[in-house]
Amino acid sequence: MAEETVLIEPAFAVHDSTPSSRTASIRTTAVLAAIPEWWAHRAAAAGLNGVWLDVRTAMSAIPPLPLSLGRCDAGAALVHSGHTLGQAYVESLSPRTRSEHGRHYTPEILADRLWRMAREALGWTSDDHQLPGLVRDPACGAGALLLPVLREHLRASYSTDPSITLAQLANHIQGIDQDPWAVYLANVVLAAEVLPTLARIPENLRRPVPVLAVVGDGLAPLYPAALVSIMNPPYGRLKLDDATRSRFSETLYGHANLYGLFMAAGAAGLTDDGVLAALVPTSFSAGLYFHKLREHLADQAPLRSLTFVQDRAGVFNGVIQETCLAVFARQRSQWVDVARSNGTITAVATVPSPRGSRPWLIPRESSDAALAAAASALPLTLSACGWHASTGPLVWNRRKHDLHALPGTGRLRIIWAADIDGGTIHRDSARDDKRYLATSLPSDSTVMVLGEPAVLVQRTTSPEQVRRLVAVDLSPSVLTELGGSVIIENHVNVLRPTLQAPLISRTTLARVLATPTFDRLMRCISGSVAVSSYELASLPMPAPAVLASWENLDGDELVDAVEQAYRIVGME
Repeated sequence: MAEETVLIEPAFAVHDSTPSSRTASIRTTAVLAAIPEWWAHRAAAAGLNGVWLDVRTAMSAIPPLPLSLGRCDAGAALVHSGHTLGQAYVESLSPRTRSEHGRHYTPEILADRLWRMAREALGWTSDDHQLPGLVRDPACGAGALLLPVLREHLRASYSTDPSITLAQLANHIQGIDQDPWAVYLANVVLAAEVLPTLARIPENLRRPVPVLAVVGDGLAPLYPAALVSIMNPPYGRLKLDDATRSRFSETLYGHANLYGLFMAAGAAGLTDDGVLAALVPTSFSAGLYFHKLREHLADQAPLRSLTFVQDRAGVFNGVIQETCLAVFARQRSQWVDVARSNGTITAVATVPSPRGSRPWLIPRESSDAALAAAASALPLTLSACGWHASTGPLVWNRRKHDLHALPGTGRLRIIWAADIDGGTIHRDSARDDKRYLATSLPSDSTVMVLGEPAVLVQRTTSPEQVRRLVAVDLSPSVLTELGGSVIIENHVNVLRPTLQAPLISRTTLARVLATPTFDRLMRCISGSVAVSSYELASLPMPAPAVLASWENLDGDELVDAVEQAYRIVGME
Protein backbone atom coordinates (compact mmCIF):
# COMPACT_ATOMS: atom_id res chain seq x y z
CA MET A 1 0.00 0.00 0.00
CA ALA A 2 1.46 3.34 -1.04
CA GLU A 3 2.28 5.73 1.78
CA GLU A 4 0.17 8.89 1.85
CA THR A 5 1.93 12.18 1.31
CA VAL A 6 1.06 14.72 4.02
CA LEU A 7 1.30 18.33 2.90
CA ILE A 8 3.24 20.53 5.29
CA GLU A 9 2.93 24.22 6.01
CA PRO A 10 5.09 26.31 8.34
CA ALA A 11 3.44 27.62 11.48
CA PHE A 12 3.23 31.17 10.11
CA ALA A 13 1.87 30.18 6.69
CA VAL A 14 -0.99 32.16 5.20
CA HIS A 15 -3.79 29.66 4.75
CA ASP A 16 -5.54 29.92 1.43
CA SER A 17 -6.76 27.53 -1.21
CA THR A 18 -5.04 29.07 -4.22
CA PRO A 19 -3.23 26.72 -6.61
CA SER A 20 0.06 28.53 -5.97
CA SER A 21 -0.28 27.98 -2.23
CA ARG A 22 -0.96 24.26 -2.64
CA THR A 23 1.93 23.94 -5.10
CA ALA A 24 4.22 25.62 -2.56
CA SER A 25 3.06 23.16 0.11
CA ILE A 26 3.90 20.24 -2.18
CA ARG A 27 7.36 21.69 -2.78
CA THR A 28 7.92 22.15 0.97
CA THR A 29 6.88 18.55 1.61
CA ALA A 30 9.31 17.32 -1.04
CA VAL A 31 12.22 19.18 0.57
CA LEU A 32 11.44 17.79 4.02
CA ALA A 33 10.92 14.29 2.64
CA ALA A 34 14.51 14.35 1.41
CA ILE A 35 15.96 14.79 4.91
CA PRO A 36 16.31 11.09 5.93
CA GLU A 37 18.18 10.19 2.74
CA TRP A 38 20.30 13.33 2.98
CA TRP A 39 21.21 12.59 6.57
CA ALA A 40 22.07 8.96 5.88
CA HIS A 41 24.43 10.02 3.11
CA ARG A 42 26.16 12.60 5.32
CA ALA A 43 26.47 10.18 8.26
CA ALA A 44 27.95 7.43 6.09
CA ALA A 45 30.45 9.90 4.61
CA ALA A 46 31.53 10.77 8.18
CA GLY A 47 32.26 7.08 8.87
CA LEU A 48 29.11 6.28 10.86
CA ASN A 49 26.78 3.32 10.44
CA GLY A 50 23.86 1.57 12.09
CA VAL A 51 21.45 3.74 14.08
CA TRP A 52 23.54 6.83 13.33
CA LEU A 53 22.40 6.70 9.73
CA ASP A 54 18.85 7.32 10.94
CA VAL A 55 18.17 11.01 11.57
CA ARG A 56 15.36 10.09 13.99
CA THR A 57 17.76 8.43 16.44
CA ALA A 58 21.03 10.24 15.71
CA MET A 59 19.85 13.63 16.95
CA SER A 60 17.73 14.79 19.85
CA ALA A 61 15.54 17.19 17.86
CA ILE A 62 12.11 15.82 17.02
CA PRO A 63 10.20 16.83 13.85
CA PRO A 64 6.76 18.45 14.28
CA LEU A 65 5.26 15.55 12.25
CA PRO A 66 6.69 12.15 11.29
CA LEU A 67 9.25 12.40 8.53
CA SER A 68 8.00 9.35 6.60
CA LEU A 69 5.94 11.56 4.33
CA GLY A 70 6.27 9.97 0.94
CA ARG A 71 8.74 9.27 -1.78
CA CYS A 72 11.54 11.66 -2.64
CA ASP A 73 14.24 12.01 -5.22
CA ALA A 74 17.16 10.56 -3.29
CA GLY A 75 19.64 11.56 -5.96
CA ALA A 76 18.59 15.17 -5.68
CA ALA A 77 18.79 15.00 -1.89
CA LEU A 78 22.39 13.90 -1.90
CA VAL A 79 23.70 16.95 -3.78
CA HIS A 80 22.45 19.37 -1.14
CA SER A 81 24.88 21.01 1.27
CA GLY A 82 23.45 22.31 4.52
CA HIS A 83 23.11 25.75 2.94
CA THR A 84 21.35 24.55 -0.20
CA LEU A 85 18.99 22.32 1.79
CA GLY A 86 17.95 25.30 3.91
CA GLN A 87 17.66 27.49 0.84
CA ALA A 88 15.49 24.88 -0.88
CA TYR A 89 13.13 24.92 2.10
CA VAL A 90 12.76 28.72 2.18
CA GLU A 91 12.33 28.91 -1.59
CA SER A 92 9.63 26.23 -1.43
CA LEU A 93 7.41 28.52 0.65
CA SER A 94 4.75 30.44 -1.21
CA PRO A 95 5.69 33.98 -2.32
CA ARG A 96 2.86 35.32 -0.20
CA THR A 97 4.16 33.61 2.92
CA ARG A 98 7.71 34.76 2.28
CA SER A 99 6.60 38.33 1.62
CA GLU A 100 4.19 38.70 4.53
CA HIS A 101 6.65 37.27 7.04
CA GLY A 102 9.87 38.66 5.61
CA ARG A 103 11.37 35.19 5.12
CA HIS A 104 14.63 35.20 3.16
CA TYR A 105 17.40 32.63 3.24
CA THR A 106 20.90 33.98 3.85
CA PRO A 107 23.32 32.99 1.05
CA GLU A 108 26.51 31.29 2.14
CA ILE A 109 28.77 34.14 1.02
CA LEU A 110 26.86 36.60 3.21
CA ALA A 111 26.65 34.20 6.17
CA ASP A 112 30.42 33.73 6.03
CA ARG A 113 31.01 37.46 5.64
CA LEU A 114 28.77 38.41 8.58
CA TRP A 115 30.49 35.93 10.90
CA ARG A 116 33.91 37.19 9.74
CA MET A 117 32.85 40.75 10.56
CA ALA A 118 31.51 39.67 13.97
CA ARG A 119 34.69 37.82 14.96
CA GLU A 120 36.82 40.81 13.86
CA ALA A 121 34.71 43.02 16.12
CA LEU A 122 35.53 40.60 18.95
CA GLY A 123 39.19 41.26 18.28
CA TRP A 124 39.97 37.70 17.18
CA THR A 125 42.94 36.82 15.02
CA SER A 126 42.58 34.85 11.79
CA ASP A 127 43.20 31.59 13.67
CA ASP A 128 40.19 29.42 14.48
CA HIS A 129 38.73 30.11 17.94
CA GLN A 130 36.67 28.00 20.28
CA LEU A 131 33.59 29.95 21.28
CA PRO A 132 34.13 31.49 24.74
CA GLY A 133 30.44 32.29 25.06
CA LEU A 134 27.02 31.94 23.44
CA VAL A 135 26.27 32.84 19.83
CA ARG A 136 22.52 33.25 19.30
CA ASP A 137 20.41 33.73 16.18
CA PRO A 138 16.96 34.89 17.39
CA ALA A 139 15.38 34.41 13.94
CA CYS A 140 17.41 31.44 12.77
CA GLY A 141 15.18 30.01 10.03
CA ALA A 142 17.05 27.01 8.64
CA GLY A 143 20.27 27.89 10.46
CA ALA A 144 22.37 29.50 7.71
CA LEU A 145 24.02 32.12 9.93
CA LEU A 146 25.00 29.58 12.58
CA LEU A 147 26.78 27.26 10.15
CA PRO A 148 30.06 29.21 9.82
CA VAL A 149 30.05 29.79 13.59
CA LEU A 150 29.69 26.08 14.35
CA ARG A 151 32.25 25.09 11.75
CA GLU A 152 34.93 27.33 13.25
CA HIS A 153 34.17 26.13 16.77
CA LEU A 154 34.44 22.48 15.72
CA ARG A 155 37.71 23.08 13.87
CA ALA A 156 39.19 24.86 16.88
CA SER A 157 37.94 22.13 19.24
CA TYR A 158 39.41 19.23 17.30
CA SER A 159 42.04 18.45 19.96
CA THR A 160 39.41 18.58 22.73
CA ASP A 161 37.70 15.38 23.85
CA PRO A 162 34.90 15.06 21.24
CA SER A 163 32.46 13.88 23.93
CA ILE A 164 33.00 17.12 25.83
CA THR A 165 32.72 19.18 22.65
CA LEU A 166 29.40 17.51 21.83
CA ALA A 167 28.03 17.84 25.35
CA GLN A 168 28.80 21.56 25.52
CA LEU A 169 27.54 22.60 22.09
CA ALA A 170 24.21 23.90 23.35
CA ASN A 171 26.11 26.30 25.63
CA HIS A 172 27.73 27.89 22.58
CA ILE A 173 25.16 27.75 19.75
CA GLN A 174 21.50 28.71 19.98
CA GLY A 175 18.90 29.28 17.27
CA ILE A 176 15.33 30.46 17.87
CA ASP A 177 12.47 30.66 15.40
CA GLN A 178 8.67 30.48 15.37
CA ASP A 179 8.45 28.07 12.43
CA PRO A 180 8.72 24.49 13.83
CA TRP A 181 9.79 23.00 10.51
CA ALA A 182 12.48 25.63 9.97
CA VAL A 183 13.74 24.94 13.50
CA TYR A 184 13.83 21.21 12.86
CA LEU A 185 15.68 21.76 9.59
CA ALA A 186 18.16 24.04 11.38
CA ASN A 187 18.83 21.26 13.88
CA VAL A 188 19.35 18.77 11.05
CA VAL A 189 21.70 21.06 9.14
CA LEU A 190 23.73 21.97 12.23
CA ALA A 191 23.84 18.39 13.51
CA ALA A 192 25.17 17.22 10.14
CA GLU A 193 28.21 19.43 10.72
CA VAL A 194 28.81 17.60 14.00
CA LEU A 195 28.81 14.11 12.43
CA PRO A 196 32.63 13.89 12.01
CA THR A 197 32.98 14.84 15.70
CA LEU A 198 30.38 12.23 16.63
CA ALA A 199 32.27 9.60 14.64
CA ARG A 200 35.39 10.17 16.77
CA ILE A 201 33.53 9.22 19.95
CA PRO A 202 33.66 5.52 20.87
CA GLU A 203 30.34 3.95 19.93
CA ASN A 204 29.47 2.95 23.47
CA LEU A 205 29.87 6.60 24.59
CA ARG A 206 28.00 8.27 21.77
CA ARG A 207 24.93 10.31 22.48
CA PRO A 208 22.51 11.90 19.98
CA VAL A 209 23.49 15.35 18.77
CA PRO A 210 21.90 17.88 21.14
CA VAL A 211 19.18 20.35 20.19
CA LEU A 212 20.76 23.62 19.04
CA ALA A 213 17.62 25.40 17.77
CA VAL A 214 14.30 25.77 19.55
CA VAL A 215 10.82 26.98 18.70
CA GLY A 216 10.20 30.29 20.39
CA ASP A 217 9.94 34.05 20.20
CA GLY A 218 13.36 35.54 19.50
CA LEU A 219 12.19 38.86 20.93
CA ALA A 220 11.30 37.40 24.33
CA PRO A 221 13.50 38.87 27.11
CA LEU A 222 13.97 35.45 28.73
CA TYR A 223 17.26 34.26 27.29
CA PRO A 224 20.74 34.47 28.83
CA ALA A 225 23.11 37.17 27.58
CA ALA A 226 24.92 36.29 24.36
CA LEU A 227 28.49 37.03 23.34
CA VAL A 228 27.22 37.43 19.76
CA SER A 229 23.70 38.02 18.53
CA ILE A 230 23.72 37.26 14.81
CA MET A 231 20.59 37.64 12.68
CA ASN A 232 18.79 38.08 9.40
CA PRO A 233 15.53 39.12 11.07
CA PRO A 234 12.11 39.30 9.42
CA TYR A 235 11.09 42.67 7.98
CA GLY A 236 7.77 44.46 8.03
CA ARG A 237 5.64 46.86 10.03
CA LEU A 238 3.52 45.55 12.87
CA LYS A 239 1.16 46.81 15.54
CA LEU A 240 2.40 46.48 19.11
CA ASP A 241 0.50 46.01 22.32
CA ASP A 242 1.09 48.55 25.08
CA ALA A 243 3.48 46.33 27.03
CA THR A 244 5.73 45.67 24.01
CA ARG A 245 5.75 49.31 22.98
CA SER A 246 6.69 50.29 26.52
CA ARG A 247 9.50 47.73 26.57
CA PHE A 248 11.01 49.13 23.36
CA SER A 249 10.16 52.78 24.06
CA GLU A 250 13.82 53.86 24.03
CA THR A 251 14.22 52.74 20.42
CA LEU A 252 10.73 53.19 18.92
CA TYR A 253 9.28 56.15 17.06
CA GLY A 254 6.02 55.88 15.13
CA HIS A 255 5.61 52.67 13.16
CA ALA A 256 7.42 49.63 14.49
CA ASN A 257 9.36 47.44 12.10
CA LEU A 258 10.19 43.87 13.09
CA TYR A 259 13.82 44.09 12.14
CA GLY A 260 14.30 47.20 14.28
CA LEU A 261 12.84 45.37 17.28
CA PHE A 262 15.19 42.44 16.70
CA MET A 263 18.18 44.79 16.51
CA ALA A 264 17.17 46.52 19.74
CA ALA A 265 16.54 43.23 21.53
CA GLY A 266 19.79 41.78 20.20
CA ALA A 267 21.81 44.73 21.49
CA ALA A 268 20.06 44.60 24.87
CA GLY A 269 20.82 40.89 25.23
CA LEU A 270 24.62 41.14 24.83
CA THR A 271 27.35 40.51 27.37
CA ASP A 272 29.55 43.46 28.32
CA ASP A 273 31.97 42.61 25.52
CA GLY A 274 29.32 41.37 23.10
CA VAL A 275 28.69 41.98 19.41
CA LEU A 276 25.49 42.43 17.39
CA ALA A 277 25.76 41.29 13.74
CA ALA A 278 22.74 41.81 11.52
CA LEU A 279 21.73 41.51 7.87
CA VAL A 280 19.13 44.29 7.57
CA PRO A 281 17.83 47.04 5.28
CA THR A 282 19.92 50.22 5.42
CA SER A 283 16.81 52.21 6.29
CA PHE A 284 17.81 51.95 9.97
CA SER A 285 20.78 54.23 9.23
CA ALA A 286 18.77 57.14 7.86
CA GLY A 287 15.00 56.75 8.27
CA LEU A 288 12.91 58.89 10.61
CA TYR A 289 11.27 55.90 12.32
CA PHE A 290 14.70 54.59 13.33
CA HIS A 291 16.23 57.79 14.74
CA LYS A 292 15.79 56.65 18.35
CA LEU A 293 17.26 53.25 17.48
CA ARG A 294 20.31 54.95 15.92
CA GLU A 295 20.88 57.06 19.01
CA HIS A 296 20.46 54.04 21.29
CA LEU A 297 22.86 51.86 19.30
CA ALA A 298 25.45 54.65 19.02
CA ASP A 299 25.35 54.94 22.81
CA GLN A 300 25.14 51.25 23.78
CA ALA A 301 26.89 49.39 20.94
CA PRO A 302 28.41 51.68 18.30
CA LEU A 303 28.68 50.62 14.68
CA ARG A 304 31.96 48.80 14.03
CA SER A 305 31.70 47.67 10.39
CA LEU A 306 29.20 47.72 7.53
CA THR A 307 29.06 45.92 4.18
CA PHE A 308 26.53 47.03 1.57
CA VAL A 309 24.88 44.16 -0.33
CA GLN A 310 24.78 45.48 -3.88
CA ASP A 311 23.38 42.53 -5.84
CA ARG A 312 20.13 41.27 -4.31
CA ALA A 313 18.86 39.49 -7.44
CA GLY A 314 18.25 35.88 -6.50
CA VAL A 315 19.30 36.69 -2.93
CA PHE A 316 16.41 38.60 -1.41
CA ASN A 317 13.66 38.14 -3.97
CA GLY A 318 11.01 40.82 -3.66
CA VAL A 319 13.12 43.02 -1.38
CA ILE A 320 13.59 46.37 -3.11
CA GLN A 321 15.34 48.35 -0.38
CA GLU A 322 19.10 48.53 -0.01
CA THR A 323 20.47 45.87 2.33
CA CYS A 324 23.62 45.66 4.43
CA LEU A 325 25.61 43.59 6.90
CA ALA A 326 26.01 45.75 10.02
CA VAL A 327 28.09 44.88 13.09
CA PHE A 328 27.89 46.74 16.41
CA ALA A 329 30.13 46.18 19.43
CA ARG A 330 29.99 47.01 23.12
CA GLN A 331 33.73 47.67 23.01
CA ARG A 332 33.87 51.18 21.57
CA SER A 333 35.82 52.14 18.49
CA GLN A 334 36.30 55.49 16.76
CA TRP A 335 36.13 54.00 13.27
CA VAL A 336 33.85 51.99 10.99
CA ASP A 337 35.13 49.78 8.19
CA VAL A 338 32.86 50.08 5.14
CA ALA A 339 32.80 47.57 2.28
CA ARG A 340 30.43 46.32 -0.41
CA SER A 341 29.51 42.83 -1.52
CA ASN A 342 28.70 42.02 -5.14
CA GLY A 343 29.77 38.40 -5.38
CA THR A 344 33.14 39.51 -3.99
CA ILE A 345 33.97 41.81 -1.09
CA THR A 346 35.45 45.22 -1.96
CA ALA A 347 36.73 47.61 0.70
CA VAL A 348 35.25 51.11 0.43
CA ALA A 349 36.63 53.21 3.27
CA THR A 350 37.25 53.60 6.98
CA VAL A 351 35.18 56.46 8.40
CA PRO A 352 34.42 57.89 11.86
CA SER A 353 31.86 55.91 13.83
CA PRO A 354 28.48 57.68 13.48
CA ARG A 355 26.95 59.22 16.57
CA GLY A 356 23.52 60.52 17.47
CA SER A 357 20.08 60.20 15.93
CA ARG A 358 20.57 62.13 12.69
CA PRO A 359 20.92 60.11 9.48
CA TRP A 360 24.29 58.42 9.41
CA LEU A 361 26.56 59.42 6.54
CA ILE A 362 28.14 56.22 5.19
CA PRO A 363 29.88 56.35 1.79
CA ARG A 364 28.96 53.79 -0.86
CA GLU A 365 32.06 54.75 -2.89
CA SER A 366 35.62 55.29 -1.62
CA SER A 367 35.70 58.66 -3.39
CA ASP A 368 32.96 59.90 -1.03
CA ALA A 369 34.69 58.93 2.23
CA ALA A 370 36.19 62.40 2.81
CA LEU A 371 32.85 64.04 1.97
CA ALA A 372 30.99 61.86 4.48
CA ALA A 373 33.56 62.56 7.19
CA ALA A 374 33.49 66.30 6.56
CA ALA A 375 29.70 66.52 6.40
CA SER A 376 29.33 64.56 9.65
CA ALA A 377 31.22 67.33 11.45
CA LEU A 378 29.15 70.24 10.12
CA PRO A 379 27.19 72.24 12.73
CA LEU A 380 23.79 72.70 11.08
CA THR A 381 21.06 70.86 9.21
CA LEU A 382 18.79 72.22 6.51
CA SER A 383 16.02 72.27 9.10
CA ALA A 384 18.15 74.34 11.45
CA CYS A 385 18.77 76.77 8.59
CA GLY A 386 15.07 77.61 8.57
CA TRP A 387 13.63 75.18 6.03
CA HIS A 388 10.82 72.69 6.55
CA ALA A 389 10.53 69.62 4.31
CA SER A 390 7.23 67.89 3.67
CA THR A 391 5.80 65.43 1.19
CA GLY A 392 3.31 66.56 -1.46
CA PRO A 393 -0.20 65.89 -0.13
CA LEU A 394 -1.93 64.65 -3.30
CA VAL A 395 -2.24 60.88 -3.49
CA TRP A 396 -3.88 60.89 -6.90
CA ASN A 397 -5.63 57.51 -6.78
CA ARG A 398 -7.55 58.67 -3.71
CA ARG A 399 -8.95 61.63 -5.67
CA LYS A 400 -9.62 60.07 -9.06
CA HIS A 401 -13.00 61.76 -9.45
CA ASP A 402 -11.44 65.18 -8.88
CA LEU A 403 -8.74 64.84 -11.55
CA HIS A 404 -9.24 66.61 -14.88
CA ALA A 405 -7.36 67.19 -18.11
CA LEU A 406 -8.63 70.79 -18.57
CA PRO A 407 -8.75 73.84 -16.31
CA GLY A 408 -12.03 75.00 -14.82
CA THR A 409 -13.67 76.67 -11.86
CA GLY A 410 -12.10 75.51 -8.61
CA ARG A 411 -9.42 73.50 -10.42
CA LEU A 412 -5.72 73.99 -9.70
CA ARG A 413 -2.66 72.89 -11.64
CA ILE A 414 -0.95 69.74 -10.37
CA ILE A 415 2.83 69.50 -10.28
CA TRP A 416 3.97 65.91 -10.75
CA ALA A 417 7.44 64.50 -10.14
CA ALA A 418 7.98 64.19 -13.90
CA ASP A 419 7.25 67.91 -14.26
CA ILE A 420 10.44 68.84 -12.41
CA ASP A 421 12.82 66.32 -13.94
CA GLY A 422 15.76 68.19 -15.42
CA GLY A 423 15.75 71.02 -12.89
CA THR A 424 12.98 73.15 -14.42
CA ILE A 425 9.22 73.14 -14.01
CA HIS A 426 7.59 72.00 -17.22
CA ARG A 427 4.53 70.08 -18.32
CA ASP A 428 5.16 66.37 -18.79
CA SER A 429 2.66 65.14 -21.39
CA ALA A 430 2.30 61.72 -19.73
CA ARG A 431 0.20 63.35 -16.98
CA ASP A 432 -1.92 65.66 -19.12
CA ASP A 433 -5.06 63.59 -18.54
CA LYS A 434 -4.64 64.33 -14.79
CA ARG A 435 -3.37 67.87 -15.00
CA TYR A 436 -5.84 69.64 -12.68
CA LEU A 437 -7.43 68.88 -9.30
CA ALA A 438 -10.89 70.10 -8.42
CA THR A 439 -10.60 71.41 -4.86
CA SER A 440 -13.90 69.95 -3.75
CA LEU A 441 -13.13 69.18 -0.10
CA PRO A 442 -13.35 71.78 2.69
CA SER A 443 -9.83 70.87 3.83
CA ASP A 444 -8.24 71.37 0.41
CA SER A 445 -7.52 75.05 0.94
CA THR A 446 -5.35 74.30 3.98
CA VAL A 447 -4.03 70.82 3.13
CA MET A 448 -3.72 70.60 -0.65
CA VAL A 449 -3.04 74.10 -1.91
CA LEU A 450 0.47 75.56 -2.15
CA GLY A 451 0.25 79.31 -2.68
CA GLU A 452 3.77 80.44 -1.80
CA PRO A 453 7.18 80.08 -3.45
CA ALA A 454 9.10 76.94 -2.48
CA VAL A 455 11.83 74.54 -3.52
CA LEU A 456 10.53 71.30 -5.00
CA VAL A 457 12.53 68.05 -4.89
CA GLN A 458 11.71 64.74 -6.53
CA ARG A 459 10.84 62.20 -3.86
CA THR A 460 11.53 59.16 -6.05
CA THR A 461 13.96 58.97 -8.94
CA SER A 462 14.35 56.18 -11.45
CA PRO A 463 17.53 54.03 -11.40
CA GLU A 464 18.54 55.29 -14.84
CA GLN A 465 18.51 58.96 -13.76
CA VAL A 466 21.97 60.48 -13.37
CA ARG A 467 21.02 62.38 -10.21
CA ARG A 468 19.30 61.29 -7.02
CA LEU A 469 18.70 64.86 -5.85
CA VAL A 470 16.55 66.67 -8.41
CA ALA A 471 15.47 70.13 -7.22
CA VAL A 472 13.79 73.14 -8.78
CA ASP A 473 12.88 76.64 -7.62
CA LEU A 474 9.14 77.35 -7.61
CA SER A 475 9.70 81.10 -7.86
CA PRO A 476 7.04 83.82 -7.50
CA SER A 477 7.01 84.40 -11.26
CA VAL A 478 6.62 80.69 -12.07
CA LEU A 479 3.91 80.36 -9.43
CA THR A 480 2.05 83.28 -11.01
CA GLU A 481 2.29 81.67 -14.45
CA LEU A 482 0.73 78.51 -13.00
CA GLY A 483 -2.23 80.43 -11.59
CA GLY A 484 -0.91 81.62 -8.22
CA SER A 485 -1.58 78.34 -6.41
CA VAL A 486 -0.71 74.73 -7.24
CA ILE A 487 -1.22 71.19 -6.00
CA ILE A 488 1.88 69.09 -5.24
CA GLU A 489 1.66 65.36 -5.93
CA ASN A 490 2.90 62.83 -3.39
CA HIS A 491 6.12 61.96 -5.26
CA VAL A 492 7.44 65.50 -4.78
CA ASN A 493 8.95 66.97 -1.60
CA VAL A 494 8.30 70.60 -0.72
CA LEU A 495 10.82 72.85 1.05
CA ARG A 496 9.27 75.94 2.65
CA PRO A 497 10.87 78.56 4.94
CA THR A 498 10.14 78.49 8.65
CA LEU A 499 11.95 81.77 9.29
CA GLN A 500 11.33 85.17 7.79
CA ALA A 501 14.99 85.25 6.79
CA PRO A 502 16.35 81.68 6.48
CA LEU A 503 20.13 81.24 6.72
CA ILE A 504 20.09 80.29 3.02
CA SER A 505 17.67 81.87 0.55
CA ARG A 506 15.25 79.92 -1.59
CA THR A 507 16.98 80.66 -4.87
CA THR A 508 20.40 79.78 -3.48
CA LEU A 509 19.09 76.62 -1.85
CA ALA A 510 17.70 75.37 -5.16
CA ARG A 511 21.09 75.97 -6.83
CA VAL A 512 23.02 74.35 -3.97
CA LEU A 513 20.85 71.21 -4.06
CA ALA A 514 21.65 70.93 -7.77
CA THR A 515 25.42 70.76 -7.18
CA PRO A 516 27.34 67.47 -7.55
CA THR A 517 28.40 67.67 -3.89
CA PHE A 518 24.83 67.49 -2.62
CA ASP A 519 23.93 64.66 -4.96
CA ARG A 520 26.88 62.67 -3.58
CA LEU A 521 25.90 63.68 -0.06
CA MET A 522 22.42 62.25 -0.55
CA ARG A 523 23.94 58.99 -1.79
CA CYS A 524 25.91 58.76 1.47
CA ILE A 525 22.62 58.99 3.36
CA SER A 526 20.52 56.64 1.23
CA GLY A 527 21.36 54.02 -1.34
CA SER A 528 17.78 53.79 -2.57
CA VAL A 529 16.06 55.84 -5.28
CA ALA A 530 13.81 57.46 -2.68
CA VAL A 531 14.51 60.85 -1.09
CA SER A 532 12.43 61.34 2.03
CA SER A 533 11.45 64.70 3.47
CA TYR A 534 13.16 63.69 6.72
CA GLU A 535 16.44 63.04 4.94
CA LEU A 536 16.19 66.37 3.14
CA ALA A 537 15.59 68.25 6.38
CA SER A 538 18.57 66.45 7.93
CA LEU A 539 21.08 67.37 5.22
CA PRO A 540 24.26 68.65 6.94
CA MET A 541 24.95 72.35 6.34
CA PRO A 542 27.96 74.55 7.12
CA ALA A 543 28.12 77.59 9.40
CA PRO A 544 25.98 80.69 8.68
CA ALA A 545 28.95 82.68 7.39
CA VAL A 546 29.68 80.03 4.77
CA LEU A 547 26.02 79.94 3.72
CA ALA A 548 25.99 83.72 3.38
CA SER A 549 29.05 83.58 1.12
CA TRP A 550 27.13 81.41 -1.36
CA GLU A 551 24.34 83.92 -1.97
CA ASN A 552 26.01 85.83 -4.81
CA LEU A 553 27.61 82.80 -6.46
CA ASP A 554 26.34 80.82 -9.40
CA GLY A 555 27.57 78.29 -11.94
CA ASP A 556 31.05 76.86 -11.46
CA GLU A 557 31.84 79.35 -8.71
CA LEU A 558 29.02 77.99 -6.55
CA VAL A 559 29.89 74.38 -7.41
CA ASP A 560 33.49 74.95 -6.31
CA ALA A 561 32.51 76.83 -3.14
CA VAL A 562 30.12 74.09 -2.04
CA GLU A 563 32.70 71.40 -2.74
CA GLN A 564 35.29 73.33 -0.72
CA ALA A 565 32.95 73.71 2.26
CA TYR A 566 32.42 69.94 2.38
CA ARG A 567 36.09 69.17 1.95
CA ILE A 568 38.02 71.27 4.43
CA VAL A 569 36.06 70.37 7.58
CA GLY A 570 37.54 67.24 9.11
CA MET A 571 40.40 67.09 6.62
CA GLU A 572 42.88 69.33 8.41
